[in-house]
Order: sequence, then C-alpha cells, then structure tokens
Amino acid sequence: MKEIVAVKNVVIGEGKPKICVPIVGKDISQIIEETNFLKNLDFDIVEWRADFFDNVTNIDKVKEILNNIKIILPCKPIIFTFRSVKEGGEKEVSTEFYIKLNKSIARAKLVDIIDIELFNTEKDIKELIKLAHENNAAVIISNHDFNKTPEKEEIISRLRKAQELGGDIAKIAVMPNCSEDVIILLDATRIMREKYANVPIITMSMAGKGIVSRISGEIFGSDITFGAAKKVSAPGQIAISDLRKIIELLHNNL
Repeated sequence: MKEIVAVKNVVIGEGKPKICVPIVGKDISQIIEETNFLKNLDFDIVEWRADFFDNVTNIDKVKEILNNIKIILPCKPIIFTFRSVKEGGEKEVSTEFYIKLNKSIARAKLVDIIDIELFNTEKDIKELIKLAHENNAAVIISNHDFNKTPEKEEIISRLRKAQELGGDIAKIAVMPNCSEDVIILLDATRIMREKYANVPIITMSMAGKGIVSRISGEIFGSDITFGAAKKVSAPGQIAISDLRKIIELLHNNL
C-alpha cells in the first residue's frame, strides 16, 4: 500500500495532484515580493529554488530568506531545492557545498521537504535523508533530463531507485522531443504507480509538448504538479489559476 506524506494541511499521495509553485527571485527583495504575491493564490505547496538566489553561498542569508517565506506563508508546506546545473539549475557549486547547504537547512528546521538529487552518492543521500527525518522534514529524491526522454524502463528504474534509497517522494522530469516521448513518460508513471510505488511520485514531461503530463496526474499517478505564478522554474509550467481549473475539471469527471 502506498504511503502518503502529510505536511501541515496538505496530504501528498492521495486525491487530486497538489499544486506546487516555485519562488525564483535573484535577491532578497525579489524573493519577498514573489512570496507576498503568492498570499492570495490558490496553490498547495511552495518551492524555493535557492539556486536562483545570487547569494546562495551565504548559508545565513539562505536561512534568513526561508524564515521570511515561513512568516509570509505560515500554512504552506515549503520545499527547499538547490537544483544543480547538470540537472537544469542556475548555479554550479561543489558537491561538498551542495551537501553542506542541504544539511544546514535540515538542521535549521525551516522547511517541510528537502529536494535531493538522485545522482549524488548513495552515502550522501542516505545521510541527508537521515538528517532530514531527524528534523521532521520529508525528502524528495529527484532526477531531471533536460535533453531527452529516457526509455520507459529507465524512467521506472530511476523512480524505483529513489524509493529504495529511502526517499519519501520520488521525482523525475524529462524533456520530450516528440509526442511519443510524452506517452512514454505517462505510461512509465502508470506502471510505477500500479506495480511498484509505495511512496508518492512526481513525474512530468517538460515544455509545450509535455503539458498534458502536468494536468493528468490523477489519471496516471503523479501526485504533485508545478505551476507558475510570476515566473517559471522549468519549461512548460502553466499559470496556477489555469492549472487549478483543469485539475478540478478532470477530478470532477473521473
């Protein structure tokens, strides 16, 4: 039986896909402005993409921003994500700093979920998961391919690996180069849900071709979808208001 992840008032892993919105400001003032803009929007989870922040190597400043996000959006679960360049992120940092940053954020108890990339060492991933759990944070283990869509079996394999490593949520995002690629991602999601998943999963096919994957999670098995407020953090994100309407429409007709 698939486990759920309950964070604040949000239950991930059952019912409609939860809508997550990214914050992608480059400095403190932009981040605070974006966060305030979100206060009256209809979404479930907020993700701070810290790799967009110009001063991300100053961990004290990172904690200061997280504290502000928490004050402005006290009821929303917060995902902390530093996306590496090799996975489509904005900044290159050493592996050592990546691990140090995520461990520091876990210890600070300022977030509800931490995103850890799958292609770190197994030892580092397991240490980060253990530390996150000790500080009451869940972990997404994620993987992104901005160039192509892997074979169906490979998509399933990566999701299963994320689950086997102890991730509370397994995530993969891929780039479609044709409509068949979108079908591959959707069917991999279905198979993962029906045969292997014991944790919530997040899957998406990016860019315009993949938009159907962002709205059909309840049908195929993806438990979180990412929508845009002011700025997108990945190609193909839909405005939150449109995303909510479509998800409700699909849900009401299932």
